[in-house]
Amino acid sequence: MSHYQLCLPSSCLFSFLLSLFFAGCERSEQAPVSKAGDALPVLNVETLEVAEQSWPRIVRSQGSLFPNDEATLGIKVEGRVFEVHVDLGDIVKPGDPLVTVFQDDFKLRVKQAEAQLAQARSAVGLKPGDSVDKLVPENSPPAKEQRAEWDEAIANLDRARVLYKQKVMGQAEYDQIVSFERVAAARYDSSLNGVREKMAHITVQQTLLDLAREDLNNTILKASYTAVVQKRLVAPGSYIKMGDPLLVLVQIDQLRYRGTVPERLSSLLKVGQPVELEIESLTPKQSTVTRISPFLDQMSRSLLFEAVVDNSQHALRAGLFAEGQIIIDPDQKAIVVPMSAVVQFAGTEKVWKVVDGKVKIQEVLLGEQRGEQIRILEGLQPGDRILSNAREGRPGILADSKSMPTKEQKTQI
Repeated sequence: MSHYQLCLPSSCLFSFLLSLFFAGCERSEQAPVSKAGDALPVLNVETLEVAEQSWPRIVRSQGSLFPNDEATLGIKVEGRVFEVHVDLGDIVKPGDPLVTVFQDDFKLRVKQAEAQLAQARSAVGLKPGDSVDKLVPENSPPAKEQRAEWDEAIANLDRARVLYKQKVMGQAEYDQIVSFERVAAARYDSSLNGVREKMAHITVQQTLLDLAREDLNNTILKASYTAVVQKRLVAPGSYIKMGDPLLVLVQIDQLRYRGTVPERLSSLLKVGQPVELEIESLTPKQSTVTRISPFLDQMSRSLLFEAVVDNSQHALRAGLFAEGQIIIDPDQKAIVVPMSAVVQFAGTEKVWKVVDGKVKIQEVLLGEQRGEQIRILEGLQPGDRILSNAREGRPGILADSKSMPTKEQKTQI
């Protein structure tokens, strides 16, 4: 290939440069020109004045509902189960029978104890219905018999003394009469002791009868308070011993909410502080802090507390999950605005603030949200005016419009 074939003619080069020049001029003429003196738009929007409102300090916790009392019941006698009167989920009231044991043997023991008591009472002359406390040992038949013999011995001794002094009775005969009197006195004292022993025996037999009747009564296990049967652990025909677990009852007229608060807030928790419990699909329940654990949990570094919840209508069930809100400081104030006044974009929160009649964007630091209200931690001061609806906001000049009253102003109205 020759040198003339690689190079362009000079006339062609000049034409090419000229076409580039005119093309650049066309593009520069089509570019828009910004106007520095454009006027800001006038915004006809509602505003509100920022003010401090009542914003009680709340500590949130999570926990569950537990029965107020839970008891595993056993019976105080040994025997074979005759009938189980309740089952899972049954509601029992004080005095309701729960489990019955065969009673035939216990009824026979009661009859035996009654017969032994009657025998002991008749030995000292007590009639049916007479109280053993009114019995005087000296008036009992055995004591009266021995007293009569002693009185006869005393009379014989008095006559013997007269005859002995008159030298009519010999020494041996007199000594024998003296001995008879002493024996009679000892027998009388022994009879009194025997009566007292029989009186004590009557008390023993009365106690045995009471125990036999108590065992008969204990063959029926009864509920001592209103509760719900959680577990049934026995069936008719089972042979049970004293204390064997038969039923598990839980008291649910009142439930205990057990929740925790973190260690950094544990010093703020006090007995008596109001607690609002939120349970899914149920209306919030009001309560107060009733008990606080003296120790922090070493694993979670949290403090356990309890709040009693009324459940007289049995609408709640033990084991439900609940979230608690504990009011620590009911008098706390805070700057609060509606959620509609806040716009969130690219990880930042902003409001449209009115400064000297102009609407400008203002970054804020948000706090806790409660319903449609949210707390402002930084970025606003009491007296500032902001747009009530951030979606309507843009840089501009605020027109004369009616300001929206604050929450506290609505309350005062």
